Amino acid sequence: MASLLFSPPSRFSLTSSNARFPFPRARIRAYLSPPRGVWSRHLNSMSQSAGSESLPSEDEGGAKMENSDVIVQYVVLRRDLIDTWPLGSVVTQGCHASVCAIWSHKDDPQTIEYCSSQNIDSMHKVTLEVKGEPHILNLSEKLTAGGITHKLWIEQPENIPTCLATKPYPKSAVSSFFKKLKLCK
Repeated sequence: MASLLFSPPSRFSLTSSNARFPFPRARIRAYLSPPRGVWSRHLNSMSQSAGSESLPSEDEGGAKMENSDVIVQYVVLRRDLIDTWPLGSVVTQGCHASVCAIWSHKDDPQTIEYCSSQNIDSMHKVTLEVKGEPHILNLSEKLTAGGITHKLWIEQPENIPTCLATKPYPKSAVSSFFKKLKLCK
């Protein structure tokens, strides 16, 4: 059984309370587009791959256009640690770097937009991997030289650089730094 919840004008949420539904906490949101009054569905997701395209938006005339400059956060993990550490430990390292990069730049306009109530349920993160410690240090140096703000997470007390995360940026501003890296699988 599903219930329709009413939020602010032109915004509805559909949540499932049926135990037979395969995704017990799935949520579908429908938005009314002001220029045309067209309904669309938005499904929540946890992540997006590096090759995924952004969602189309409408310009002032109501015509569809491709929004290629979504705000995205890149997280880069070390493959050698993924292969030798417990998976949960490596994921935790990425979470530390991601939260630190966002919190350290909480007053940045792009971070504010990325974490806004309109975008909080549809954040774009891309999780990539490098081979090992020299590669993550090299990437950090390239990002610093390119003026890309990021957090290189160094696990203490071992003093091991485990991963890095950028602050949220428009995809067009940072994607060139990550083109040669593989998606983390």
